[in-house]
Parts: sequence; structure tokens; C-alpha cells
Amino acid sequence: MKTLKALSALLTYPSRDLALAVPEIHDVLREEGVLALPQREALEPLLSILAIEDVYGLQERYGLLFDRTRSLSLHLFEHVHGESRDRGQAMVDLKALYEAGGFDIDCTELPDYVPLFLEYCSLRPQDEARQLLAEPAHVLAAIGERLRKKDSAYAAVFEALVAIAAEKPTAQALDAVVPDTGDDPTDLRALDAAWEEEEVRFGLGSAAECGVDSLAAKVRQARRPAPGIEVPAGHPARTVFTHVSSGA
Repeated sequence: MKTLKALSALLTYPSRDLALAVPEIHDVLREEGVLALPQREALEPLLSILAIEDVYGLQERYGLLFDRTRSLSLHLFEHVHGESRDRGQAMVDLKALYEAGGFDIDCTELPDYVPLFLEYCSLRPQDEARQLLAEPAHVLAAIGERLRKKDSAYAAVFEALVAIAAEKPTAQALDAVVPDTGDDPTDLRALDAAWEEEEVRFGLGSAAECGVDSLAAKVRQARRPAPGIEVPAGHPARTVFTHVSSGA
């Protein structure tokens, strides 16, 4: 699904190459027709901003939004597991899913990075891609709503992703998302304190090692839903996108 590849590109760090790609992204969204006209029109402000505004200003605003505001993190498991130990296993499971689908990622990329997840989904059959998107739809919806409250043009990307998902998030699933703490991206001291946590490792070696061979042996059935959230019969268990408290 080229539309997901296009939306993935829109969520990457602004650059001159991205600005040059805006016309192509615009054409893909229109020609593939996955998104309805109102959803495509909602993306126009972001497309225009990325195409014409100063790249350094765009990069600064991007950093404030996604890198320095934890409640807007582009890492999915940040919103469902927080600092829980379940987060590491969920990373392993998601990376194993990518590998099973023949999708290799760089050692430096975290598997739950939204643009990376969307790139993987874009390579799957359309029905499967929609179902994959449905699993973290509650996270995507929550981020989109937080961006909308900040009057950010990026909100339209997340609204489009929720529209593409096979199922819309329930109120119960939305309640399972880690709450918005109202963090201030300009408070550098508070930011440093908030992000102090153990390094996430995926293999048995050092942080610089991928541990690909050991991943397959380490993957286990850790795909349990949050308490009170039922998984529909026949729904494929893949990754853990539901919140589990650290004391669970």
C-alpha cells in the first residue's frame, strides 16, 4: 500500500529530500485512493509546510514535538508499556514479526518507531496492513488527538492512519494508553530526568550488537492483552500494543 509508505515519509525528520518528494507523495495519496477526499485535504497543510518552509525551522519544531515531548513519542510501546519490562519483550516480538516477513531493519532502529512500522505495513497485502494498523490504532488516535490540541498539522497523518485501520479503537482501548503528563519540551532538566531509564537490548550481547540469531530463540508467547481487553476470536496475535502496568 503506497499510501502507508507516503504517510511514513511524512513522519520522518524534515529534510530537503523530503521537501522535494512532496509532489510525489501528493500524487500517491491521490492516485491510490485509499484515503477519502476529506482526509487527503486534511493533509494539505502539512504537505505545503514541508514543501515551502525553512528546513531548519521545520526540524526544530519536529524535535520539540516528537523528540522532546514524551506524550507525542513516535515509539509505539512508549504509550502502552512505558518503562515496564513488557516493553523489551514487545520489541523482540515486533522485530521477530518483521524478520518473519522478510523485512530487515538496521540495528540502530527501534522496531516500534512509527515510520518504520508503517513501512513494514506498506509491504504487506492491503487487508493484512489494515489489520496490523488496527492493533495500535488506539495509540495512533491518542497521539493524533494530542497533536490536534496543539494545532499541529501532523495530526492529520494520525487521523488518516486510524481511518485506514481495519477496526477503530474502542473507548476501553483508548483508556489503556499511557496518559498525557503535559510534559514541557522546553524544560530540559525535566526531560533528562524523565528519559533516564535502562537501555533496551534485543540480544544477549552489547548494545552495539543486534543479536539476530538469539532473537528467534528468545521470542515467546508474551502477546497478552491488557486486563479487561478481550481479543476477538480469530484475531491474529502479533504484538503487544496494550498497556500492562509494571506491577502486573
